[in-house]
Amino acid sequence: MDSVRSIGIAGCGTIGRKVATELDAGAVSGARLAALTSRDLDKARAFASTLQTPPPVVSLNDMAPMIDLVVEAAPAGALHEIATATLSAGKDLMVLSCGALLDRADLFDLAERTGATIFVPSGAIAGLDGVASAAAGQVDSITMVTRKPPEGLRGAPGIEASGVNLDTVDEPTLVFDGPVIEACRLFPANVNVSAALSLAGIGPHGTSISIYADPTVSRNTHEILAEGEFGRLTIKIENVPSASNPKTGVLTALSALATLRRITSHVQIGT
Repeated sequence: MDSVRSIGIAGCGTIGRKVATELDAGAVSGARLAALTSRDLDKARAFASTLQTPPPVVSLNDMAPMIDLVVEAAPAGALHEIATATLSAGKDLMVLSCGALLDRADLFDLAERTGATIFVPSGAIAGLDGVASAAAGQVDSITMVTRKPPEGLRGAPGIEASGVNLDTVDEPTLVFDGPVIEACRLFPANVNVSAALSLAGIGPHGTSISIYADPTVSRNTHEILAEGEFGRLTIKIENVPSASNPKTGVLTALSALATLRRITSHVQIGT
């Protein structure tokens, strides 16, 4: 592997722009921004022109030969196309829309066949190292409670299914309670954190989540409880929502950058 890894970014939304800007500024030693792609290439070109060293803006298929790793920062519905193009070329993939990975054994099999690696950052939560350690033994249960300002849930299919009118919510209101596999289907842009949790632990069918539209909070709040032979693990985090996209916490893009630093580092800390 080259000493410097060439990074492509698929998606020019809040997360993609943040990661690209930091790479362009040299924030990740051992990584350089090599290419951008997006559903809207004109939008991507306009953004690229604002960078110190504008990378080429190319189609997804044209990007694969140019990079070592693709950071997927696109809507969940685009994951299949991005993952297939990247992994088929034997290139590594960082997945931020990890809810779309659930029950996709075919993508994991494809990565194994081509020698590629799929990286799933912690995203907007903490403690996945502890959950992964616990899952090496017997885990009895992992549950998660997510509270978001109502605006952060607007547009999710799960809101329509719940029958809750976000415009009239004036107290914490439960909009979903069930397994992570179903939550990620109904809230594809809202609870990728629960998918990462389930992948680190006991899977999306065994991990449960309760989601609240909560006008009393200004931050996206996640509380995790894991119990098993190791004891009990509790985690709570309150994320500041991104100014441009309240569905996404500021920590999500920072987690992607931290994962890139981990990938390129010669020193590994934590499980």
